[in-house]
Amino acid sequence: MIEAPEARILCRQLNETVRGKKITDVYTQFSPHKFAWFTGSSEEYAEQLSGKTIDHAQSQGGMVEITIGDKVLILTDGVNLRYLAPGSKLPAKHQLLIAFEDESCLVASVRMYGGLMCYDKDAADGVLSNYYLTARSKPQVMSDGFSPEYFLGLINADSAQKKSAKAFLATEQTIPGLGNGVLQDILYHTHIHPKKKISGLTDKERENLFYQIKETMNDIYHLGGRSTESDLFGANGKYVACLSKDTAGMACPRCGETIVKENYLGGSIYYCRGCQPLPPA
Repeated sequence: MIEAPEARILCRQLNETVRGKKITDVYTQFSPHKFAWFTGSSEEYAEQLSGKTIDHAQSQGGMVEITIGDKVLILTDGVNLRYLAPGSKLPAKHQLLIAFEDESCLVASVRMYGGLMCYDKDAADGVLSNYYLTARSKPQVMSDGFSPEYFLGLINADSAQKKSAKAFLATEQTIPGLGNGVLQDILYHTHIHPKKKISGLTDKERENLFYQIKETMNDIYHLGGRSTESDLFGANGKYVACLSKDTAGMACPRCGETIVKENYLGGSIYYCRGCQPLPPA
């Protein structure tokens, strides 16, 4: 699943590659996928987008938002997006294909689940997906609007105190675009156990958590994304996670203790027994 740095990379590449291109054809559900979520009927996308021009792309949390004339196309974090140059071989499976006048195209395919949503550019908030609306309405984590003051307001709120560090960072879109894939390294660098309660964090730990969110996100972005994710052209990023399924069971390079994998809150967590101790309940 892409997160904020990868979404930002994809949007930069879209603006460099397909901005200004005119759409000639749109195909949906070439390979039917029951967890590919479209707005309305997917069969209407061709009529809604054909003949229009790509204006620009921008990220909203971990989503890609593409403005196309009077429409906005949103691809959520479970959608794999590729640009194919003229003459390229098309993939065997895809849920959305946008063809351009020069015979290049964008191909989107859903992994486990994902949204491919098309709205009027001036659609009222009540029409929009709550997931997209939430991501759009909050300061983007890699922007200046996501400031120390804003973050401390989130983490010091009464509603955050009973949550664990993982629950605070990566559930309920508290920080859109920050999910389970990125939080592992953020907590590792701040020496915070994923299950540690927010109420148990010191003021210094809360400040450090903000700066590590910023630093980790920027590192991932400048290295072209995580090594487990690929960009618009299919190239994998160069950021290798400190904690992941590949390091579970290995010795921590910082202290030598074992890196642990556990199931928690519907997903996996990774932490170092030595660097990230969990205080007694």
